[in-house]
Amino acid sequence: MRILNQIIAVCSINLKSLPQRFWLSFSTVVAVAMVVTVLLGFLALAAGFKRTLDGTGSDTIAILLRDGSQQEVNSVVMLDQIRLIGEAPGIVRKPDGNPLISGELYVIVDGVKRSTGLKANLPLRGIGKDGAVLRDDLTITQGRMFEPGSNEIVVGEGLVREFAGFDLGSEVRLGTGTWKVVGVFSMKGSVFESELWGDAAVVQSLFRRGSSFQTVRVRLESPEAIDQLRDYVAGEPRLKLEVFSEKGYFAGQSSNTVKLIQNAGWPLAIAMALGALAGALNTMYSSVASRAREIATLRCLGFGGFPSFVATLLESLVLAGIGGVIGSMGIFLFFDGFSTSTLGQGFTQIVFSVSLTPALVKQGIILALLVGLIGGFFPALRAARVPIVTAYSQG
Repeated sequence: MRILNQIIAVCSINLKSLPQRFWLSFSTVVAVAMVVTVLLGFLALAAGFKRTLDGTGSDTIAILLRDGSQQEVNSVVMLDQIRLIGEAPGIVRKPDGNPLISGELYVIVDGVKRSTGLKANLPLRGIGKDGAVLRDDLTITQGRMFEPGSNEIVVGEGLVREFAGFDLGSEVRLGTGTWKVVGVFSMKGSVFESELWGDAAVVQSLFRRGSSFQTVRVRLESPEAIDQLRDYVAGEPRLKLEVFSEKGYFAGQSSNTVKLIQNAGWPLAIAMALGALAGALNTMYSSVASRAREIATLRCLGFGGFPSFVATLLESLVLAGIGGVIGSMGIFLFFDGFSTSTLGQGFTQIVFSVSLTPALVKQGIILALLVGLIGGFFPALRAARVPIVTAYSQG
């Protein structure tokens, strides 16, 4: 109890004297806050991007691409192959007996970012007559769906939000034709909201794609039916295609970009953390030096070195913790939910929202406290070993 009371007393004295060292303490708080802000900024970007792609697609939708193609933009599927796919088992069929299937194209067109005015690549997807039915959670929020055979397009909400010239009723030049925006759609924040959709036959014609497609979508009777489809494709030599579940395909697409963002964020945050650590060491050594006589007086009164060690370490942790909280609050208040875009497949833009999760905040606070722990440990050892005679002979 005696040691505990000493620790509480010395900690109270240290914390109450912080205003006397305001600017040194403030610099440490700012440095740690900047470290946490940078780290959480990158991690929140990666989390938002991953959430967008992981939230895209369904386990009951299968995607077929040319064998060896990892992205739609690199794939080619011919019309006769689509007819063969329509005969596969495990595919949902419409009342007329025809399969629920959509041959689609994925072409790259130009767009202009609202925020910067710079050009960027956007995906124009040509979909078949059943393409809309194969999109779960599709809602037309403005206007209507395009008419088959016409130069009409519908635009995702995310794309309209980030890129200029695609508002309802606008006419845009894409490829060799002029298109009219007749609708805006929502799909609960999925990657499809970063796309333009038009009739597949019209896209084939205006982009000179002949009768070829790039991907095929089918509705499965159940998630397990994808194995039947894979067996059918593997046993049909004319179908040199790979089969993915739609959900698994988009989840896989996110991994490389997420790693890239995280690999950029962590080294930068660590480099800044080293600077913050130097600032914390300087602050705490200065704090110990300025309180040398005070610590020596406490030792004369019977206080041990351990309470001074704990109090100095606690001061460092408090300053770092405050910096961590400020950095986390800054990201939450100004960037959480902020809409932005980055490169996806084929160097096209994917619109997503920054997502600061509790797990990320925890990582930021842990990093801040780690800086405080290391930055306060050696000054705390010095505080515990302040020689009484030397302290009184200084100044």
